Amino acid sequence: MLRRAALRHGDREALICGETSWSYRDLDAIADRLCNGLRDRGVAKGDRVAIMARNSHAFVALRFAIARSGAILVPINFMLCADDARYILEHAGARLLFVDATTAAVARDAGSGIIAIYGLPGEHDAAPAGLASWDELMGAAARAEDHTDGEDILQIIYTSGTESRPKGAVLTHSAVLWQYQSCVIDCEWTTDTVALHALPLYHCAQLDAMLGPALQVGARNIVTARPSPENLIPLIAGHRVSAFFAPPTVWISLLRSPLFDAYDLSCLAKGYFGASIMPEEVLREMMRRLPGLRLWNLYGQTEMAPVATVLFPHEQEARLSSCGRAALHVTTRVVDDDMRDVAPGEVGEIIHRSPHLMIGYWNDPERTQAAFEGGWLHSGDLATIDSDGYITIVDRKKDMIKTGGENVSSREVEEIIYAHHCVSEAAVVGIAHPRWIEAVTAFVVPRAGSNITGDELIAFCRTRLSAFKVPRTIHLVEDLPRNASGKILKRELRARSE
Repeated sequence: MLRRAALRHGDREALICGETSWSYRDLDAIADRLCNGLRDRGVAKGDRVAIMARNSHAFVALRFAIARSGAILVPINFMLCADDARYILEHAGARLLFVDATTAAVARDAGSGIIAIYGLPGEHDAAPAGLASWDELMGAAARAEDHTDGEDILQIIYTSGTESRPKGAVLTHSAVLWQYQSCVIDCEWTTDTVALHALPLYHCAQLDAMLGPALQVGARNIVTARPSPENLIPLIAGHRVSAFFAPPTVWISLLRSPLFDAYDLSCLAKGYFGASIMPEEVLREMMRRLPGLRLWNLYGQTEMAPVATVLFPHEQEARLSSCGRAALHVTTRVVDDDMRDVAPGEVGEIIHRSPHLMIGYWNDPERTQAAFEGGWLHSGDLATIDSDGYITIVDRKKDMIKTGGENVSSREVEEIIYAHHCVSEAAVVGIAHPRWIEAVTAFVVPRAGSNITGDELIAFCRTRLSAFKVPRTIHLVEDLPRNASGKILKRELRARSE
């Protein structure tokens, strides 16, 4: 794919990261040298090569070099502790590990079984000292022959999941390219697009729903490691970024930043959100404050590489709560426990079929079999579907609160809380209760300057929710725990209340 992009777009700027700027021809040549360097060090087709680093130009080039070599990429969350990283490295059987200055110390503790650990330069940092460097890895400046097949494994991406140990979703070259097609067409990636990639590249949403399709069509790409408003807003304005993806938490942080109104962000034409549900009130605010921005809601999961459904810009206002319909190369159903399609408005589980579906979990036949029960991938998400095929997420199965014999959707309660003008962010969970089994509990980040109290918010909810859905307790907090991809970690909120 990169080879074709280089032939088509040549000297067109492909990648900007910090002070580094590469054309498509540059990126292709660097991928060749890295691929040759990997082969010089004995990396063979099917070997697993891990990257545990923040976003950088080096990460992008290495991603394509590993693919070109026939080896298998294993991207690892840079926020993991040494024990968690070691589990993934050992479970995947990784031979090499690439790190940057921010992860080198953890990697040394985690990589005891690794043949070699290499240091990568970061966005603004040199490669970590004491490790074989990026320059040392470079091989001959010659075309690297590519002997991979579409059904060869491209990557193993470990899901954050809810189980005690993550699962490694196995994706082939063909599956990821099918997914690129869905994204290029449904998300309108074009050569003229200027895209900002700020969410972690170890996560398939940024790597394969955004960066991959953008490079495939010859777009201009800005890569950064810091998804903070202080970094993002000047980058958007300075590079005249037209396309940006982020989970709701990052979009909310942009809206709340004092820099938001200080810069000209009218260049933003395409906005994508996913990873978790966007509150309707925040969507309305985005539409009001960025009137030139067209919005896509992308829903999916790692196992789908990752996009499964799309809600298009022209559908947003009429269907604010929906995640849309199946993407171009996806078939999606909502079913009951017996795999029968539910009636419109009834709650069931989302299941998928697609050519961009994983082939299974790495070295985990039992969980693979469970995930594909009945021949469809089971998402674990509860939703309704209307007569036109539009899907609305109700909750993760694990996030449905059972209180006093009644089911309560945490999303429904969150939407009500977000409707209060003093609320910046909110998350609702079920906390074990001796009488009610679970008690509806909310964690709320107030807007700056607000003096709202938990009791006032509970009173607000009572006017808009059935009594059993009203939070019994609301905790006012400074921030909500989240992983590097922006998802709120509800398990940590539950642990705070135990």
